[in-house]
Amino acid sequence: MKKDIFIDNNVANKFANPQDKEYKKLTKWLLNFNVDDIENKNNYAHLVVSKKLLAEYLSSSIGASSNTAIPMIISTLQRQGRLVMISNSEIKNFQHKYYKKTIVNNFRSNSEDREHIPVVLLSDRKYALSYDTNFIHDLETFPGFNVIVKKRPEEIPYDK
Repeated sequence: MKKDIFIDNNVANKFANPQDKEYKKLTKWLLNFNVDDIENKNNYAHLVVSKKLLAEYLSSSIGASSNTAIPMIISTLQRQGRLVMISNSEIKNFQHKYYKKTIVNNFRSNSEDREHIPVVLLSDRKYALSYDTNFIHDLETFPGFNVIVKKRPEEIPYDK
């Protein structure tokens, strides 16, 4: 099982300087990797993304130049094979299978964020960081899945 995490775009700006203590720890965890230990790659951090989320990250971080900015983290993880890309077809298949009328009617998140729900639920650990209370609600109440989604990194056992 990969040590993966989903980071919502509304959290991504917390990776730019200055970072608070907990985001420094999360960034260190994300970037820690021993290239000589490639066979144990799953023991290191992985970031779960989709094409849509990557576009959101890049659009909201234009001009970010710090080495802890989310585009730099993504670039590093991608080079090391630690970026978990959930494809558009996987998202569509998930929606077709699980987005029943009763579930969709109870969603609180906006239609744009509903595409991110499958990204989290298709990840190995189903850990997510988000400030969006409606998105958090939809993840926590989605039937049949056990998700840990919080607003702060110290509330998630991401490094375990």
